[in-house]
Amino acid sequence: MKAMLSQPMNGKTEEEIVATREKAIKALETQGYELVDTYFNDEWSRKENMEAEGVVQIPVRFLAKSLEKMSLCDAVYFCKGWEQARGCRIEHEVAVAYGLNVICEE
Repeated sequence: MKAMLSQPMNGKTEEEIVATREKAIKALETQGYELVDTYFNDEWSRKENMEAEGVVQIPVRFLAKSLEKMSLCDAVYFCKGWEQARGCRIEHEVAVAYGLNVICEE
């Protein structure tokens, strides 16, 4: 079984993001899930590369990539604070609408 993370990132430091991810990944692994990584930090995800490509709405690009990854998953793990993050709320709505297993961090 495969799962991805839905994690608020806006206003978080790199260290906070990584620490939250590590905790969530451990929780998923104990439930038997393999992670489908949605932490985009490669060449295409750099702001200057997206702008050069003509991307105007960078957050929408990240959301689109996350939804693409969701198509590979059986479940989505929602990290604390997801309710206040627009992209996470959209991911939650899609996960529910398409019958994925929704797991919320306790």
